[in-house]
Amino acid sequence: MAGKTAAEIIEEWRTDGVRFVRFELPDLHGTSRSKLVPIDHAAGYADEGLNMYGGAGVLDTRSDVVGGTLYNEERAYGDQRLVPDPATAAIVPWAEATGRFICDSRWDDGRPLEALPRHVFRRVLERCRALGYEPVLGFEPEFYLLDGDTHELLFEGSHIFNTVRNTYVPFIQELIEQVQALGLSVITMNCEYAGSQWEINYAPGRGLDGPDQTFTFKNAVKELAHVNGYVATFMSKPFSGSAGSGMHTHVSLLDAEGRNVLADGTDAEGISALCRHFIAGQLRHAGSAYALLAPTVNCMKRRRTHTFSPTNVSWGLEDRSALVRIKGGSIESRHVEHRAPTALANPYLAAAAILGAGLLGIEERLELESPAFPPAEEDGTKPQLPTDVRESLAALERDEKLRELLGEEFVSAYTVMRRHELQRFDDHVTDWEWDEYVEVF
Repeated sequence: MAGKTAAEIIEEWRTDGVRFVRFELPDLHGTSRSKLVPIDHAAGYADEGLNMYGGAGVLDTRSDVVGGTLYNEERAYGDQRLVPDPATAAIVPWAEATGRFICDSRWDDGRPLEALPRHVFRRVLERCRALGYEPVLGFEPEFYLLDGDTHELLFEGSHIFNTVRNTYVPFIQELIEQVQALGLSVITMNCEYAGSQWEINYAPGRGLDGPDQTFTFKNAVKELAHVNGYVATFMSKPFSGSAGSGMHTHVSLLDAEGRNVLADGTDAEGISALCRHFIAGQLRHAGSAYALLAPTVNCMKRRRTHTFSPTNVSWGLEDRSALVRIKGGSIESRHVEHRAPTALANPYLAAAAILGAGLLGIEERLELESPAFPPAEEDGTKPQLPTDVRESLAALERDEKLRELLGEEFVSAYTVMRRHELQRFDDHVTDWEWDEYVEVF
């Protein structure tokens, strides 16, 4: 459907028997907020924009309306307009006669909502293209599949790559077929370390297509699980005694001829000088980027040594404990893998932070330190990553260069929303506190 407008696509869908169109908006958490429109009205909304409450994209995880996030009382709680991106058109295979678009949004005066994640990533993408590079981004979000009524594991134990456990639940193969029908190219699937935990990988995408695919995948998994009587969760650490869920993020940069500019066959480590600058930027801005890569209090419970989750600011060659890992294989496929993002991280914001930090390293021609002594997590000379979300939020606010790249409007709305969520956590009396103190005192 390349080159067609959203309205033209809708008319083709009508001819093919599609009766509903879903207008989807990615919010600050990577959750899909949407409206379902009968197809007779969809073309008009595609042209004019579909009205939706303007603060929908900056709600906190409980859907609290948070004051100070720029799109609520500041706009008299007015509407935004969802503008469908024709490049994201797809038929939803598990929904009856339904098509969907991922949308951007604007106010009635045409100004974009600059705090929303697709816009934030696009800012960084434009900076990347201005430097002459096209990013290729691949994401690996892990998830648990749980009983729909009890929210308990379907099975227990550690069984990574176990052939029986890979397809222990028949729904997993149906899930693969459905997301392929939606347009994602699934390349591998396996059970993960914990019981009832899986990873399904799909081909990376260029530019905006990379995070768009992951937004699509994560929300499809949750919706399909619900339809089939399960709960799927990308929560970073849903069970204290089970493995955490990460979203390792792979980045390549291509030049105008499509060549991988991060690789260099004449280099002892197979990486180019540009790649060294790119990694150095990751390390320089690691603390502030962490606010987007591990955005909740639960994320911090995933990051433990000897779990393949990075705890310090480090890089290494094929070192799974490093923050930034250089993937081996052929020189042509050499690229950067960032291992900090948790599975619940918003793919647009994670990609913006990782790509943006690397671009700043390129622009400043930062020198790269030697790789950490392997395993990187045991190298005591490396600084620790933030251990508290407030620490990473403060680091983001102090990081003038990354803040400018991501956009002041975004940083303001995001930090206010996250601190509201953190205050709710601080105010909550936990089960641990009750069990520990109720009888003693």
